[in-house]
Amino acid sequence: MNTTFNLADIQGNILRGYRRDFVRHLILEVTDKVTARRFLAAAVDGSSTDVPAITRDVTWKVRPPFCFNIGITFEGLRALGTPSQHLNTFPTEFKHGMTKRAIKIGDFGKSAPENWPAPFDQPDRVHLIASIHADDEAHLDQIEAQVAKAFTVLGVRNGRNLPDGKVFFGYVDGISQPRFKHVIDPDMKDVDEPMDPLGTALLGYPTKQEGVLYRVPTPHELGFNGSFNAFRVLEQDAAAFEAYLDAAASTLMDHPKKHLLANPDRLDLIGKDLDMHGALREVVAAQMCGRWRNGVPYELSPDAQFPETEVSPTNFDYTHASRCPAGSHLRRGNPRGGPIVQRIANYTRRLVRRGMSYGPDFDPRNPDSRERGLLGSFIGANIAAQFEAVMCDWINLGLQDPNITGANDPLLGANTPETSWFDMTLSDGDSIRLYGFPRLIFTRGGAYTFLPSLAAIKYLSELTD
Repeated sequence: MNTTFNLADIQGNILRGYRRDFVRHLILEVTDKVTARRFLAAAVDGSSTDVPAITRDVTWKVRPPFCFNIGITFEGLRALGTPSQHLNTFPTEFKHGMTKRAIKIGDFGKSAPENWPAPFDQPDRVHLIASIHADDEAHLDQIEAQVAKAFTVLGVRNGRNLPDGKVFFGYVDGISQPRFKHVIDPDMKDVDEPMDPLGTALLGYPTKQEGVLYRVPTPHELGFNGSFNAFRVLEQDAAAFEAYLDAAASTLMDHPKKHLLANPDRLDLIGKDLDMHGALREVVAAQMCGRWRNGVPYELSPDAQFPETEVSPTNFDYTHASRCPAGSHLRRGNPRGGPIVQRIANYTRRLVRRGMSYGPDFDPRNPDSRERGLLGSFIGANIAAQFEAVMCDWINLGLQDPNITGANDPLLGANTPETSWFDMTLSDGDSIRLYGFPRLIFTRGGAYTFLPSLAAIKYLSELTD
């Protein structure tokens, strides 16, 4: 049994990001398992000109023209012929699939699976999600055509990087990602994040909790070096977000302590040519997220989006006296070493986040209601202990801090205007409570997938039943 860490056995989209301009996710069904297995064999071998090679986690001397990776659902493993005794060793939440776990992760109302468009309205047919990253759409088309010869393409989701690395809400995204021991990532060389153990993202390695290892599905060659992904199609209501900032800023204009949110004599620190109302809009956006929209952490620079001295975008922590609200999106999803109720949970729910935007451009000066959002992958070694725990306990219940329990994440949470609230912090230690948050992000599809190692893909290709 080989338990040696070998980067070349690991799919390349797990421990390091690709930083390409475009992504295309192909939602696939296995309709001929013999043909599908033959494709997987060739994808691992990498010598065929008719089948894209699985991209491994290696340091490239020459940047490849595209990257290709696959995730397989529980039904996909079954469709490929995985024996039942091995299927039964996978975690319960993965067996259930995302649709059956919907309430736990906040997918109800408009976000409920019964409202998801095709092909996610037929989860039993979603067997693989193949992801192609490239800097031009020609390579996306080429690889899709090759994949379509071995699988039925049920649907396609296209994503792209927006200018300046932003998302449709206007925030710079993708700043904070885990760093892993034994992995040298040139794109993370100046990042001050702490090192995470390999078991955060890979099966078969130690985790942050001493003595705790997540169960590795059997046989060893199938489970070892694998990971899990919660793939999500997340619609972002940018028009509603900008409208809420307008409404909140108008409310704050009448508050006697508004000067503690934005210094009327130095509004230039928040944004060029802003009046008080415009500055308050940016403060609300910054406190909701935990970062200013240009990426500067609110914790390190609570009074200025454009501080006069440089601050690190990643090297910070939280205390009881933090100006960054406990209910902010950033602090909820990654409390770092800060004070939370379950201190043992600090850093244990860390997720690898990969994502690109989809949909038409958005102009906040001329908002429209066309669908746009994020194609997100939330990768970890255990869906329940990481992704679902974050979504349920921290994002939608606020169990990490009694001061926010009962309030949802202001950006990602399953909010309703009638019950939602958020406490903004002030420099004098006081707070201002905002009400009436609409739901800003809606789930439009998704699936739980297993990201197998190269050895596991080879194992699946050699099944014979």
